[in-house]
Amino acid sequence: MAIFIGCICSLALLLLCSHVFQLLSDARRRLPPGPRPLPVIGNLLDVAGELPHRSLACVAERYGPLVTLRLGTMLAVVASSPATARDVLHRHGASITDRGTPDAWSTDGHDSNSIFAFPTRHHRWRALRRLGAEQLFSPRRVEEQRPLRRDAVRGLLRHVAELAAASGGGGAAVVDVGRAAFAAMASLLFGALFSAGIDAATSCRFRDAAREFALLTMTPNVSEFFPVVAMADLQGLRRRTARHITWMYQLIDGHVERRMRGRETAGGCGAAHGEKEKDLLDVMLDMSEKEEQNDDSSLTMNRGVIRAFMADLLMAGSETSSAVIEWAMAELLQNPQTMTKLQEELKKVIGSKTCIDEEDIDQLPYLQAVIKETHRLHPAIPLLMYKAAVPVEIQGYKIPKETTVIVNTWAIHQNSEVWIEPDKFIPERFLQKEISLSSGSTNMELIPFSAGRRFCLGYPVANRMLHVMLASLVHQFQWTLPEVVKKNGGVDMAEKFGITLSMATPLHAIAKNIV
Repeated sequence: MAIFIGCICSLALLLLCSHVFQLLSDARRRLPPGPRPLPVIGNLLDVAGELPHRSLACVAERYGPLVTLRLGTMLAVVASSPATARDVLHRHGASITDRGTPDAWSTDGHDSNSIFAFPTRHHRWRALRRLGAEQLFSPRRVEEQRPLRRDAVRGLLRHVAELAAASGGGGAAVVDVGRAAFAAMASLLFGALFSAGIDAATSCRFRDAAREFALLTMTPNVSEFFPVVAMADLQGLRRRTARHITWMYQLIDGHVERRMRGRETAGGCGAAHGEKEKDLLDVMLDMSEKEEQNDDSSLTMNRGVIRAFMADLLMAGSETSSAVIEWAMAELLQNPQTMTKLQEELKKVIGSKTCIDEEDIDQLPYLQAVIKETHRLHPAIPLLMYKAAVPVEIQGYKIPKETTVIVNTWAIHQNSEVWIEPDKFIPERFLQKEISLSSGSTNMELIPFSAGRRFCLGYPVANRMLHVMLASLVHQFQWTLPEVVKKNGGVDMAEKFGITLSMATPLHAIAKNIV
């Protein structure tokens, strides 16, 4: 018994000494201010809760726009203002663009093959970034994909119209807005990546997998805060995430294998599609074959990289855009005067046309304002996570190498020093204040697509689709809430945190044809 008590006392003394040493070390290193960490767990209690972006914003209100936190053994610095975000993403963009790989991704090689895990200086990151820019998001490719975008929007409208007509045109059938928008984006992306469609059942299964993957990835993970116990996977996050990654990889592998068989039958690189009709899968397979023929040991385009890149594009492109559309429709239904104003603008500019063209967007300033205000109030990615590759200095504070650096996009968009009544949905603010979301913008007050080296690769397509989808839904249908939702006080605007900030309760609404 005496030996046991002695061991406990020794352990407690060791932890106390370690804690004191850590505090003294932090003071010497001139870290940004922050709440005093507790022994062992650090500041985990300060950010506890289901909505970490809000918890971090509360910490920033007390300690300033640049805050230090100890999350178990992890050292984190959080930037919560436009100025600190500019320092992180632009001024020190070359030094703070690494990404720590989530422990939950440690299955099927996703942690070592995902573009989101590579540092920007890695040859695979550069190769994949260049590939996406040239083969998917260059001006030429974006224009070539216009028919795919048009078909995806038409499919969305057809789905809603069928539900609206389900009760003889009375519009009693309920539309799951987020799921419908996800299906449209998935249709577009499967066409661009594989020249293939996606059936309704697979689209539903894919959305469920993508959402669960995003949720599990951002669930506070004991394995990341205390790496010494990572092997045990105490919360089962790695195991649960593996199910979804494996399913997505099997889906992608099916397309890859069918394409490879077609290429073998047709007799050569890209022959199955023809030189003028290559999709992204053909281009990546061509690159892989050339590397094998040249005995390139780097294997930039090996099978693992191909399927991880496809999974990244499909999940990021579908889930984020559908979340924005769902939030936008929710805000419009909660703010009828805004809905009416947008409908009037669309009626004036679009008239009786049933299809909205991308060229119409420039003539619809209020539509653009609604999209921007949705981005501001409900950023698709509330927290941008990076790692410092080298020691850097920000606003006089020292940020050590390997520090996790978090840009709280949600807090920046809620900054009362920048935005009047930041918690309210007021699209009119963007009619008076011109803010660009493009990659070349120096604006840091509104950064839903990130900024700097990690600026969203898919912005040219996502921005077009968001405007056309929302405009089409509002122009062609009259929207109301189901009676049960009205009785409960309207739309439940509660958030669900993950990689993507989604609605905790899916938005269900009733559509009636008006065009």
